[in-house]
Amino acid sequence: MKVAVFGRYYNKTTSKSVETLFNYLFRQDIEAYIEDEFYNLINNEAHNIKGFETFNKFNQLDKTFDLLVSVGGDGTILRAITYVKDIDIPIIGINTGRLGFLATIHVEAIEQAFQNIIDGKYKISERSLLAVETLPTNEDVENLYFALNEVTVSRKNTTSMITVETHLDGEHLTSYWSDGLIVSTPTGSTGYSLSCGGPVITPGAYSFVLTPIAPHNLSARPLVIPDSTEIQLKVDGREQQHLISLDSRIATLDNGTIIKIKKADFTIKMIDLFNESFLDTLRKKLLWGEDNRNQKQ
Repeated sequence: MKVAVFGRYYNKTTSKSVETLFNYLFRQDIEAYIEDEFYNLINNEAHNIKGFETFNKFNQLDKTFDLLVSVGGDGTILRAITYVKDIDIPIIGINTGRLGFLATIHVEAIEQAFQNIIDGKYKISERSLLAVETLPTNEDVENLYFALNEVTVSRKNTTSMITVETHLDGEHLTSYWSDGLIVSTPTGSTGYSLSCGGPVITPGAYSFVLTPIAPHNLSARPLVIPDSTEIQLKVDGREQQHLISLDSRIATLDNGTIIKIKKADFTIKMIDLFNESFLDTLRKKLLWGEDNRNQKQ
């Protein structure tokens, strides 16, 4: 088995998970490659990883890899997909922080989780992505034109609202007067969209969600649409520019730029172990939220 490992931090929060993972891979004689910057972060700190010098490094992936392991949270997985792109490498996330919807494996379950993967005790959840095209073209968007969670347009350098003229399959829907607009996948429905009042959508649904950010037109509500819909946005406002974000990657666009958003022609494959599910994670999230509220009262 050839495994790639990606992470963004090596500190008190992540060290136990990182060491548990690499020591297990070393004992199992699994061919492991560590992303360049993550390798250097670990190598520059004191650690208890056996045979660390035997691990390889990578700065890009190809189809010879069997698996990508993301060490961190859901945000780390969003960065990890920029390495996977459209080459169909399955991803699993080790969670080193709060309960996540994508990164679900905790430190005490790492060894059993990987044994289950070796034994084939898992299923693949295919997650749809959004693809973005702008007219005129923007180099930052063009280089990494896809998003797993959401594409967001929002105001820049101003406290004034913007107007987001919105068309669906060429038909005018509305012009949102708001701080911005989120176009979310089912995967992203539990993120920024949810915090702005959008619905939770299960990963297997063939839908996208349009969620306005702080809308000034009171009739504006989140809208669920088929994922076969082509969305076109155009922003106007007092400033000459606005922001577009693809997950956590941000670019600046001139007002009047045509933004076309549609379903990407490839998916991201997430590994789901048989003892976990989206609904199980959702229940834990709801209970976690209740526990936090009870502690504050």
